[in-house]
Amino acid sequence: MIRALTGFSTRHPWKVIALWSVIGIFLTVVAGALMPRAMQAQTGDFLPKGYDSAAALRTAEERFGVTSDAGVFTVLVGRADGEALTGADEKAVASVAEELGGRRVTMPDPRDTPSTSDDQIPFLVTDYSQTPEVHVSMTAPDRAFTLLSVRLEGNTVDPGMHNLFRAFREHAEDAFAEVRLRTGFTGGLADQVDTRDAEEPTQRIVGMLMLGLIVLVNVLVFRSLCAAFVPLLAVTVVGGAATGVIVGGALLTGTSLDTSTPSMISVVLIGIGVDYFLFLLFRFRELLRDRPDAPPRAVAAEVGARVGTAVTSAALTIVAAFATLGIATYGGFQVLGPSVAVAVLVMLLASLTLMPALLAVTGRRMFWPSRALERTPRPGLAGRTGDFVSRRPLAALLACTALLGALAVGMHGIRMDFGQGATPRETEAAATASEIARALPAGVSDPATVYVTAPEGGSVTPGALGALSGELARLNGVGEVGEPVLNGQGDAARIDLYLTSESQTQAARDLVSGPVRDTIAAHTPKGLEAHVGGTAAIFADLSTAVDEDLRKVFPLAAGLIALILLVLLRSVLAPVVLLLSVGLCFAATLGASTLVFQHALDGPGVNFVLPLVLFLFVVAIGTDYNILISDRIREEMEGPRRARDAVARAVRHTAPAIATAGIVLAASFGSLAVGSNASTQQIGFATGLGILLSAFVLSVVLVPAAAALLGRRIWWPVRPRGHRDHGTLPEPAAPVDTAGEHRPGPLPVPSGR
Repeated sequence: MIRALTGFSTRHPWKVIALWSVIGIFLTVVAGALMPRAMQAQTGDFLPKGYDSAAALRTAEERFGVTSDAGVFTVLVGRADGEALTGADEKAVASVAEELGGRRVTMPDPRDTPSTSDDQIPFLVTDYSQTPEVHVSMTAPDRAFTLLSVRLEGNTVDPGMHNLFRAFREHAEDAFAEVRLRTGFTGGLADQVDTRDAEEPTQRIVGMLMLGLIVLVNVLVFRSLCAAFVPLLAVTVVGGAATGVIVGGALLTGTSLDTSTPSMISVVLIGIGVDYFLFLLFRFRELLRDRPDAPPRAVAAEVGARVGTAVTSAALTIVAAFATLGIATYGGFQVLGPSVAVAVLVMLLASLTLMPALLAVTGRRMFWPSRALERTPRPGLAGRTGDFVSRRPLAALLACTALLGALAVGMHGIRMDFGQGATPRETEAAATASEIARALPAGVSDPATVYVTAPEGGSVTPGALGALSGELARLNGVGEVGEPVLNGQGDAARIDLYLTSESQTQAARDLVSGPVRDTIAAHTPKGLEAHVGGTAAIFADLSTAVDEDLRKVFPLAAGLIALILLVLLRSVLAPVVLLLSVGLCFAATLGASTLVFQHALDGPGVNFVLPLVLFLFVVAIGTDYNILISDRIREEMEGPRRARDAVARAVRHTAPAIATAGIVLAASFGSLAVGSNASTQQIGFATGLGILLSAFVLSVVLVPAAAALLGRRIWWPVRPRGHRDHGTLPEPAAPVDTAGEHRPGPLPVPSGR
């Protein structure tokens, strides 16, 4: 199958390239236009229905018409001179708020909003023009300001919704300025827009630097502009196609993507796509040197068939690992797993078709203007590393184990942080939130909400909830309890709790999941049902769901990877070596992350998603590199040379590809570390570190050292066809060329050349 695909692609390269180009560009444009419609910004919507906060969300929607697809934010209104509000000022505030609540906010012209995504297609952009819901919420005790609560309907991740908020903000600023009052905007949609505006320049610079690093690394390695830019262009086209497939699939199936999924997929595709192309390029250059008279198309076909097997094995390992997220209870994981799996499958198809086709078309021109094809390369650092590992395998194995073990010790005392907060930034929204917090409870802009409902035909009265409100007000950590608000039918009530801790802190989560829920269970009037919603409640339930998922996904993913390795390597011992090595690498990476984020930076712990995401990426991608080196070691052991000589040769030829790929992939993931989201920062740092350890420690040293120690026994029970090891006795010499390397036979010329 693999040989058939690569053979067809190298016989008809221009057709394959044209087909991928058309499909890739079309799906890229469609994905850019439809992506916002496929995403869901509310974490609570990904929780299973059985959780208390999920039940609160359903109550809010069914009884109060509050949908998760909405943007809520807070407007601070105060005097420009800093004095306390007067009675006349409060009347002016109420009047302007009523005017804003009755005035339709229209979508600005996209040409006047440079922040609008460049991928938006006019006829596919949703018109969010609407009349906002505005009401006065409360006044500070010192009368320094009054707060307004504003609600806009729409998907808060859509750039069009952000533009609508900017239009409302401009209207509100002008309206209050006319009565000499100042404004500030914070919470929800306001935070999102300000954070995005603050981060966008940095993200653009980091993205350009990442792409520049990939190009620079390839230029330094291949001394060729073509070899530097062609892989990046190809991966960009394929990445767009994969994203389009995922977005289209999500819309067709009614599945919502988490907001972090697109960026994660983009990083994965760029990283592994360039990796796979590099594996092909290194082997292509090697065979062109060995066969100077062979037709490039024949060499490309052979490279595609040889490396394609290892790439397929590696890609299927990642697919299997992420497919296990399908059994997770948290919907965010359920979406991420299949999305990454589909993206990797698309990239795998490109690796077996588009990439060999590009090699067939460019041929030796791929490495122009370098003259590396005309001379035999010196062993260099890779050669010296291979010699050392083959001569001193036990020392190399112990050194790697000691290094990884020392880092793994850092896991001692690890704590999980379930916060989703952003790193503080100097934004207008952050400044407004700080001003509010100095006068009111910290959770005033994002309260916890108790929803009390009556059975069908029943009713809820404010008087019946007096005892419950009183007990909640007495809890330590609850700053203020709002008056019960009934819905239109009178069968449900909402009670807002303004906590003294910010909603995304551990203190808020502990308070809501413990004392608040216990109080509600004990004091809810008989015959009524109550649930707690809000950010703190959602994250408290999320911590429980993720903890369950970790216990299920870890063993299943490890078992699937072991089964795949057992089938692919046709060995019992080799998979054990590979799994033990990647397991130790995972522990070392998590330990190092704990040392950095929990101890060195004095943080509350490592983000709750880090162990799972790190396990899947480090184990799966680490296995990728291990499969590549193992496949080459097995190939070299097929010959008559001694096992340790085969290991040395395999490291010499494969280490440069693994090292280059590791740097590129680590840089790709490292770009996630730049941003305000704490979880993304940790994932970027930890995954980048794990990939570097996988490439430079595991695949280049540890696994080859284990293979040198075990010899051909590592492939038991199906050993390679080479001679058995006989202690230190030399094996029969193979024919060599003037460089001392085995000279492969001629390649067949593919038909249709």
